[in-house]
Amino acid sequence: MINYDLNTLTINGKHSWFLEYYDEILKGNIVVGRELRKQLENLIEDLNDDKYIYDNSDAELRIEFIETFVKHTKSPFNGMPFTLELWEKAVLEVFYSFKYVETKLRRFKKLVLLIGRKNGKSTFCAAISFAEFLVGDSGSDIVCSSNDDAQANLIFNEIANMRQKFDAKSKYTHKNLKGIFNKLNDSTITKLSEKTQNKEGRNINAAILDEAHEMKTNVIAKSIEQSQSTKDEPIFIIISTEGFVEDGYLDNELEYGRAVLNREIEDDELLVWLYTMDSETEIYTDRTSWQKANPSLGKIKKYSYLEGQLRKAQVSQADRIFVLSKDFNIKQNSVNTWLMEQYIKNNLKFDIEDFRDWIALAATDLSETTDLTSARILLLRKDNRQKFFFQQYFIPESKIEEGSNEDGIDYFQLAKEGFITISPGNEVDYSLVVAWYLSLYKKYGIRIYKEGHDRWNAKSFVKELDDYGIENEKITQDYMNLSNAMKSLEADLKSGNIVNYNMNPVDIFCLKNTGFVVDKLGRIMPTKALNKQNKRIDGSLTMIMCYVMLDRYKKEYMDIINYKC
Repeated sequence: MINYDLNTLTINGKHSWFLEYYDEILKGNIVVGRELRKQLENLIEDLNDDKYIYDNSDAELRIEFIETFVKHTKSPFNGMPFTLELWEKAVLEVFYSFKYVETKLRRFKKLVLLIGRKNGKSTFCAAISFAEFLVGDSGSDIVCSSNDDAQANLIFNEIANMRQKFDAKSKYTHKNLKGIFNKLNDSTITKLSEKTQNKEGRNINAAILDEAHEMKTNVIAKSIEQSQSTKDEPIFIIISTEGFVEDGYLDNELEYGRAVLNREIEDDELLVWLYTMDSETEIYTDRTSWQKANPSLGKIKKYSYLEGQLRKAQVSQADRIFVLSKDFNIKQNSVNTWLMEQYIKNNLKFDIEDFRDWIALAATDLSETTDLTSARILLLRKDNRQKFFFQQYFIPESKIEEGSNEDGIDYFQLAKEGFITISPGNEVDYSLVVAWYLSLYKKYGIRIYKEGHDRWNAKSFVKELDDYGIENEKITQDYMNLSNAMKSLEADLKSGNIVNYNMNPVDIFCLKNTGFVVDKLGRIMPTKALNKQNKRIDGSLTMIMCYVMLDRYKKEYMDIINYKC
């Protein structure tokens, strides 16, 4: 039995960072979520299990090395000694100290660390790797891995910077394009990512897998685990925040890890250390609860930063999703609903005659030839915050003959009311779209200053625009091009008095069907909302594309408007 004393915070007569951390939690000085508290309680129980011994000498060696020889390399801590936080010492101690009675080998081989961004997780793991490199087993192969080269480089470069400060003259170590090498004990540090060739056949002792939430498959992880299969005491540390990939590698690891945590599955060799919230509500009602996902809050991560992020989250649905996932480890769907109905409908109306002889920006979503096509102009006035949309939709005759109500909309009735043009045949005749743009000038004197369109089957359409002298360009439908425009449109729609689309019923239909996806940089782009896969979002796309055109040409366009006024 392991001798431990919660009163003196000692295990086998030595001070324990693990018990100190647990004691601070019990006293209420440190706030953690239910999942981490459960893990700590499990570990306390394991101290009473006769199959384990507790030897913290390996952990203390690495803690002492890090705090004595490792220096921070990033602002604002550059050059300062690396003083580990209590939670970092606790997880290090637990991982290295539990050993089997019979073999004296380390119990934990794998660590899953889920923690909010900006809590120093990558720097922490770089320090662990650097310690293994210098005071771990001789001849160790240490790998920094991630889904892509850039992310794998982050920890690798951090280790390289730590090495430079520790051994500036390369007396004991050296670095080249292949890796970092220890001249004294033959240990190496290299990188591994999805693009790395020859993932198999390695002989890895220790591996850090960073940002696991981005991985759709387990290719990299399996390569690491297979390479460690002959090792008695391998180290595999998975660090991540929550992400947006559905049924990806991290989801599977967390599902398994939580089953181990809850004693539903027996796996002595997995340590699950999850900094998670207990609910979304507590984020907005209890500021102290933020520590549950952010153990370095107040020391590395600032309260003011989180406050600012939450202010953005109250305005933008995309920011809300991103903050909940990245700062609070609350899993979000890969596809999220964009707008609530209260933000979609408004009572704004205008008469297109009021814009006679005006100038417009335009956007066209040609979509698939058998689908709905949307053409739209955006009109602005000097000293008026409103953005005025005038639009027309086009659909092939064959599509509505097959079943006009398949997506819950009566195209025949909308065509009678003038909202939709029915194109004879099996596909939309793009000449009708060009003709509609020309009709704006013939009927109202409205000229198109610039038109933007998606890439789909646009050659004949572009040629006609060129023939009529309408300047046009492509708008690639990706995060880079659409994110800012989509966020701006969302903010304007939520204001309730800026986006005037004449209460067009097809616009309303499209906006209701629109969801969004988020990338790792917090950028968004539109997609069909969950359970709306047979619905159409073409009108939402042209609204967003008009905002893209406005962003690209706002100064020139407003100069023309101001001149006309």
